[in-house]
Amino acid sequence: MNLKDYQKASLATLRRYLEEARISGPKSAYEQITSEPELAKRLKGYAAGYRPIKALPEVPYVCLRLPTGGGKTILAAHSITVAKDAWVEKDFPLVLWLVPTNTIRVQTAEALKNPRHPYRQVLDDAFEGRVRVFDISDFNQITPHDLRSNLCVVVGTIQTLRVTNTDGRKVYAHHEMLEPHFTAVPGSAPGLERTEDDKGVRYSFANLMHLHRPLVIMDEAHKAGSKLSQEIYERINPSALIEFTATPKGFNNILHSVSAQELKDEEMIKMPVVLDEAETWQGAVNSAILKRAELQENADLDRQGYIRPIVLFQAQKKGEEVTVDVLKQHLIDNEDIDPAKIALATGAQRELDGIDLFKPDCPIEYVITIEALKEGWDCSFAYVFCSLANIRSSTDAEQLLGRVLRMPYATKRKEAALNKSYAKLVSKHFSEAAVSLRDKLVDMGFEESEAEANIEAEQPGLDDGLFGRQSRPSPTMTVTVDASEEERRDIAAVAPGKIKVSVSEGGQTAVEFTGVPKPKEEKRLFENTPPRLHGELRERLEEFKAKNAEDLAPAHMGEEFTLPRLMAHVQGELVFGDTDIFMEFHDWSLANHPARLTSAEFDVVETTNTFEIDLDGNRVTISAADSSDQLSLDIEVDDWTPNTLVRWLDGKVRDPWIGQPELLAWLNDVVTHLTRDRNIPLSQLMRCKFILARKLNAKIQEFRQEERNNVYQMNLFGPEARLEISFDEGIRFFDEMYSDVPKYRGMYTFKHHFMGPREVPEFDSKKGDAGEEVKCALALDALGLNASPRLKFWTRNVSKHPNSFSLPTSTDKFYPDFVGVMEDGRFLVVEYKGKDRTPEESRDSREKELIGQQWAKASGGKAVFVMATMESGDPGEVRAQILNALAR
Repeated sequence: MNLKDYQKASLATLRRYLEEARISGPKSAYEQITSEPELAKRLKGYAAGYRPIKALPEVPYVCLRLPTGGGKTILAAHSITVAKDAWVEKDFPLVLWLVPTNTIRVQTAEALKNPRHPYRQVLDDAFEGRVRVFDISDFNQITPHDLRSNLCVVVGTIQTLRVTNTDGRKVYAHHEMLEPHFTAVPGSAPGLERTEDDKGVRYSFANLMHLHRPLVIMDEAHKAGSKLSQEIYERINPSALIEFTATPKGFNNILHSVSAQELKDEEMIKMPVVLDEAETWQGAVNSAILKRAELQENADLDRQGYIRPIVLFQAQKKGEEVTVDVLKQHLIDNEDIDPAKIALATGAQRELDGIDLFKPDCPIEYVITIEALKEGWDCSFAYVFCSLANIRSSTDAEQLLGRVLRMPYATKRKEAALNKSYAKLVSKHFSEAAVSLRDKLVDMGFEESEAEANIEAEQPGLDDGLFGRQSRPSPTMTVTVDASEEERRDIAAVAPGKIKVSVSEGGQTAVEFTGVPKPKEEKRLFENTPPRLHGELRERLEEFKAKNAEDLAPAHMGEEFTLPRLMAHVQGELVFGDTDIFMEFHDWSLANHPARLTSAEFDVVETTNTFEIDLDGNRVTISAADSSDQLSLDIEVDDWTPNTLVRWLDGKVRDPWIGQPELLAWLNDVVTHLTRDRNIPLSQLMRCKFILARKLNAKIQEFRQEERNNVYQMNLFGPEARLEISFDEGIRFFDEMYSDVPKYRGMYTFKHHFMGPREVPEFDSKKGDAGEEVKCALALDALGLNASPRLKFWTRNVSKHPNSFSLPTSTDKFYPDFVGVMEDGRFLVVEYKGKDRTPEESRDSREKELIGQQWAKASGGKAVFVMATMESGDPGEVRAQILNALAR
């Protein structure tokens, strides 16, 4: 299973932290890494100081935050490998994997034991299949050979260990079967519980953990902050503690936080949640059924794989009005739903058991439940959450809502409606329903601002003013026509929420439009409307459009534009201007880079009980206990040969672009240099091999970046560089290209945005309307009024979005903040640069400006690039800079 970018970033932060903790200690490493600008911005209010385990201050104790649906368990499996290499530094660590409930314990243990499950495959790949998994109830099956020769993972609940009095608890009891683990342990060994008669060490699971210092993986870590939990950690003496949660508490040392938007960008969840409320439960049910039918039409048009949208109903509990049985009967009797399409999933009614909801021949379209569904029920075909209970007081609503957030096949669909999820709630006031929904999303691990940004009203205009949004209400128009009940249903299905159909007092059909329909919506309206009604509808619509012309954004009228892509001639081929592609044409060899580590980069000094490693000026101390895996394997030093070390390093030092023969030769030269030329004993290198591997990986990455810098300069700025632009390979800007990103809801109405004032993508600034990006956008928008040359339209260019325009840098890509089209046909690209920049940020900005100007130069006057800034905070500065660039 390939990791998503946000998962890779989480693991990369964890690795950096553990590597730094090896040098400067857990607390110092945490403070250093979480204070870095990018990570500090990501953590926002979470990083409030490091809180160590009181009795174990030198044990790394950190938490990774991922919202529901982020894949915490697969990340936990990968974190074992990260911790092994960066901190534990044992070939086969012991892992204690703690989960919140027995149900999840059984499921996690089963998944980790299953060779075909992705969780187990992660471990098998990392440990070459040498993996043993134990349920905590079977701990007495663990043998000393298991611990020496395999990764051993014990899955349990913290409740099993969390007791004040350990007497009577199996994990703290004396077990003769564990005696082989303690034969070489002296009776005076500190930290171990003794037998009741005080005659020796107790052969218990807890003592076994304390002896081997497990790496602890903690799921749902917000539930483990009690004083008693801290005492448990003291008993089991972990080497490191890595936690995972969606909803952290103050005691969790949050190291990395993933946003809901990142999950959405990676196509993991269906967002935003489109909210609709009804005053009666019957109205909510009917709305959910209509929405499912509409989504089915979209699914039938989508060619990316079979989807059967499912409604997840939350009924009320026994004794209340809308029980499971009442709801089911209502669906059959009043909504004409085939009983075969309904499944009940309650404690007593388990009609989903044994059913594969993903099969095309499965008839289930509606699932009725009361409380949380069975753990592990994870059908991504669930699209509509319809709660007939009070979700504000329901403890299960967030879990049920989480079920509909999963994206089918984790792939964005071409039909925009299939990239959203839908909530139908019973409420007399939309604002109450929205606040309830927001609170449940926050309970699932969303930031409050994220939750608010990702709640969208089914009926346009209802969200105006909600959560502080200031956008003006949508225009409305009602047309009265003579239509039958069946024809009314067809019209209502065109664009639910935007086109509403009702029966007027005179018995005629009232068609209410909220907002001007887009061309495709208008086309579908006439396809679903009898020809006899076309004339009147078309006439009224033209009047409506003429009266509200400012609501007709260029993109809504079908206008598109293509921003040309930068291309370069490389070895006779015209390729994308992309450093990764340049590297494919560039032959470089590791043999051309020195296989040398100076004493300033890496040195080892052995004392009686420790090894002191000088790593780039930092001192790392490894005690004999830390290297117990090598010392306890009964391997004679004579068996430690240079080839042994080279082969081991070959498994740890990896670069996908370097062949194994080339890497082996280079590693052999490195080991020869260290042992022969620098006279470092091989035994010392073997005991410090993890840190040596880490240093060599970093060295190779330095070499690779040197090569990237060279090819970047040569192909884009060198004397032989030949650049041009391509419209055929360009980036197309079109309506709904950013339908999946949060929208700006501030006080300003942008009049010249390509997709209209209601569809401006949210700005990156956290300062709201006072942010510099918003001011830059205002300056840009004003160019559409009285400037010369005049701006036709502009749009935000959302960073890292697959539809966005980018330019290459030596390290990756950069996405300019704004793109636009001038009335004279020229393209305008604007990157905003903040005035307060660190030296590193200034170098980055300079590189962006240089490549932006190269792109503009290659366009032959068709494009203009501007690096804008505001020294005084006045948007007029940006306006002047853009006009000056256009004049040049």
